[in-house]
Order: sequence, then structure tokens, then C-alpha cells
Amino acid sequence: MANDTRAPGARASEAAAREAGAPGPGAGSGAAEEPRAQARVLVASGTGKTGRRVAARLAGARIGTRNPAGRDAVAFDWSRPESWGPALDGVEAAYLAYYPDITAPEAADALGAFARLAAARGVRRLVLLSGRGMEGAAAAERAVREAGTGWTVLRASWFAQNFSEEFLVHEVRAGEFTLPAVPGLVEPFVDAEDIADVAAAALTAPDGAHAGRVYELTGPRALSLEEAAARISAAAGREVRYRPSAPGAYAGLLAAQGLPPEVAGLLSELFSQVLDGRNAAPTGDVEAVLGRPAREFTAYARAAAAAGAWS
Repeated sequence: MANDTRAPGARASEAAAREAGAPGPGAGSGAAEEPRAQARVLVASGTGKTGRRVAARLAGARIGTRNPAGRDAVAFDWSRPESWGPALDGVEAAYLAYYPDITAPEAADALGAFARLAAARGVRRLVLLSGRGMEGAAAAERAVREAGTGWTVLRASWFAQNFSEEFLVHEVRAGEFTLPAVPGLVEPFVDAEDIADVAAAALTAPDGAHAGRVYELTGPRALSLEEAAARISAAAGREVRYRPSAPGAYAGLLAAQGLPPEVAGLLSELFSQVLDGRNAAPTGDVEAVLGRPAREFTAYARAAAAAGAWS
């Protein structure tokens, strides 16, 4: 799932967000480029779930955010095109994670306009976070591909960190989480640390490397939601259960947790679509890019628990 933001009222601590034991900046990314060059990288939505991890791997990267603070932060808002040009000044590569989601009705127009502006400004490569099996992302991907500059698309499976950093974190802490998945669903949950390593590699590799490629990023094996709950239970030291929800009722559950109704409706529709079993098969794309296996869900769960995500 390519929703890269933290839901209102459900933001884990920064310590939990970074998760003890997770790969450090640049670890396993193959992104050994000079800080001078990394300063020419823009991370749009640079405080989101993957954006902040990408920025951590690229010392001096420009962090695009609605509320800039710090030396490397710049004002950036997908809904304010006037913020795009200043954020792109001097930039040669950019990581794009669209808020609220790449399947949002306005996403294709916004991403296309941004990508065309980036191309006109001399940006040589764009790395777009997309979602695996998300039919609604096709128009946005096409808009970026056709903008006239180098591109790489990262189609991510459901983020493992959704259990520890998104709206599900409070449900997991309470001992039961709910999703509108089909019975018997299995999903190769992908670690956001792996996504960030792949993105950093694509952003900083020599020109031509990863250009024009679509990577489907998954974990190394598929788990049922019941199996995911069991691994979280083992890591947290207490029982966590999964309870299925009817798609029609799920938007109401999200709204009750503080999401705006329009975002709750979008995510409910999206989850019902991608949790239908279409993404069950793992891929080897993480290992192909990084030269190491994708991170196991159990390792993620142990690190999240050690960082206090579910305490």
C-alpha cells in the first residue's frame, strides 16, 4: 500500500518510527554517493513513512514538508503548486510520495504537473512511490513516465509499518486490529526500511541505472493476517488478534479513529481492493536491487516491539 502518511491521532513516537535495529542511513542501499550530490535530491513528503527514511539515508537531502523546520527542510505541499518551484531549485533527483494517496482523484494531475515542472527545471530522475495491484495508480504512474525525464516506479506491497506507525497501531495496542480483507488472504508485507533502501539506490545510482524500471517491492514470504497477528503477539509479549470487517463498515471505523471522512472513504475502498488476494505472490525485486534478501516480518515485529511501538 502506498499511503505514505501518518494518520491524525495515530502517530507513533519518532523512536518507534525509526525502530531499534532497523538499517541505518545508507545501509544496504548501494547509495554510496557524495553528500554534495545528495544535497541535490528532493524528498517530497519528506516526513512521511517512507519519505523520512529516504531522507535519513541521504545526508543533506532536501526535505519537502508542509511545516519545514531544520536546515534541510523546505516548504512543500502537493495541494499548493506554488511551493513546487522553490523546492526544485538546483535539484537533480526527487522522491515522490503523494498525499493522501496515489489513487486519490487529483493525484494524476498533480503528479503529472509536478513531473513536467521538474523536467523543465532539469531534474534528471524521479522515483515514484506507487502501490502494488492498485488499479487507481495507473494514471498517476503514466503521468510521471510521460513527463520527459528519467523515472523509476516503486510499487510497494502493504507496509509492515502500518501495524506500528499508522492507524492500526492503536488497534494493535488494544489487542485486536480490523481490516476489510477477503477470507484466507495472504500478503507479502514489505518493510518500509527496504523501500527506503531501494529508493535511495534509485535516486543516487549512476545515470541510466534503474531508469525506466518498475519494481514491485514485497517481503520475502506471504503471511495471512492471522499469522501477522501471531508474529506481532510473539514480539509484543501479549495476544493480538485479527478481526475481519465488511468493506462497507470499514470507512466508519477509520473515521471514528480521526481520519477525515473523504480520506477514510478513499482508504476503505483502496484496502478492499488490494486486500483481495491479488498481491499474494512475493517478488525478488528488493534483493535484485540491493543484493540482499528483503527483511522478514518477524524481524520487523521484533524491532518495532523493542522500540516500544505497541507499549
